[in-house]
Amino acid sequence: MKLLLFLSLPLYALDQLTKWLVVQHIEQGYDNRVSVIPGFFDLVYLVNTGAAFSVFSNNNIFFIALSVCVLAALAFFYKRGAFNGKLLNIGFSLLIAGILGNLTDRILHQHVIDFLLFDLHVRFADPWPAFNVADSCICVAACLFIITSFRDDKNLPLKT
Repeated sequence: MKLLLFLSLPLYALDQLTKWLVVQHIEQGYDNRVSVIPGFFDLVYLVNTGAAFSVFSNNNIFFIALSVCVLAALAFFYKRGAFNGKLLNIGFSLLIAGILGNLTDRILHQHVIDFLLFDLHVRFADPWPAFNVADSCICVAACLFIITSFRDDKNLPLKT
């Protein structure tokens, strides 16, 4: 539970703070990019009414309901001990932060605010779709769950 509070809450706050800063200081749209690393990384203010890569756009109510159901299911499984082990607990904490960050956007703004834009100079990822801190938390959590699924001892951190 401590890890949940000490990891999820700061990441949730970072997600909301960065989105607030973007809304306050960057005009919406691709044409209003702020270059951080020219040709590779820009800050941009985009809205997303769908899921990853804007799939299922304009379904905000559905995604709010889905997020609430997933949070309830995660709480249920957490209480049942499904996230025992360091990596699973970290993944759970990251997943909670990410879901809450994007859920907050959907409730307050009726869309998710995306602002991190990378141009990987790779076909079909030029540029990569914009994302945010919450999306990053969700992706890292998914990677941790996948890594943990291949490990025999789920309670130990990765061996170095």
